[in-house]
Amino acid sequence: MRATRFVALGDSLTEGVGDPAGDGWRGWAALLAGGLAEADVEFTNLAVSGAQTREVLEVQTPAGLALEPDVVSVVIGVNDTLRRTFDIHAVAARLDRVYAAFTAQGATLLTACLPDPGSMLGLPGSLARPLARRQRAVNEVVHVLSDRYGAVHLHAAEEGWITDRAMWSADRLHPGERGHRQLAVRFHALLAQAGRATGAAPSPEPEHPVPTRSASLWWLATAGTAWVARRCTDLLPQLLRLAADEVRHGVRGTSGRLDIGAAAAVSAALAAVSDVA
Repeated sequence: MRATRFVALGDSLTEGVGDPAGDGWRGWAALLAGGLAEADVEFTNLAVSGAQTREVLEVQTPAGLALEPDVVSVVIGVNDTLRRTFDIHAVAARLDRVYAAFTAQGATLLTACLPDPGSMLGLPGSLARPLARRQRAVNEVVHVLSDRYGAVHLHAAEEGWITDRAMWSADRLHPGERGHRQLAVRFHALLAQAGRATGAAPSPEPEHPVPTRSASLWWLATAGTAWVARRCTDLLPQLLRLAADEVRHGVRGTSGRLDIGAAAAVSAALAAVSDVA
């Protein structure tokens, strides 16, 4: 009997940023892997920092399919919202193809909806709301497609998760060790409930002390700030225009139109992938 194969796809969250291990990162997926089965588990992490849904579809998915996983996680979408090229139709179409490919191969699919980066970064309302609207759109697509493909889906966009500062690293975008462990614990509970995890649950308690405030500030001022800048450079001019639209609609009392337009775009994107299916 071969080992259980677990393949993780995604971006820096799944790569493990915020949960240091030696010279690299560990993260929630690695923590979860050991609890999937009582026997051996072969874990491969294909997630890459900065990845968008395009990279997951075109690069990570072919590599993942070749490994013939029993369990595959696809947690992605935040980086798409941080680009001026954001297109919910393209996001829906790509995720539909990724989910379909792995479930057709018989893999158990893990997905998650995520908090919006504007709230996590503490941006002012007019800047945060456009990003929140984009992340809500991605989350709605993930919800619907997860249900369609029978995924084990984690609701990680809950308010309690967002506001518990102890869960997050200095950059406010990635979980710290405690946060990564909480993701692993919650995924394991869902898998165990579905009869798809037979190993011991990961411990929710960190192995390492929380980084000191000075260490966290140093990381944020060096690597962390550079990370955020790389992700948001091409978005900033567009985000400022979106913020100006928020202000104008707020003054006119027509802010609801922006939400209605976003909801209509999500419906159209989901209808398009339904037609293809």
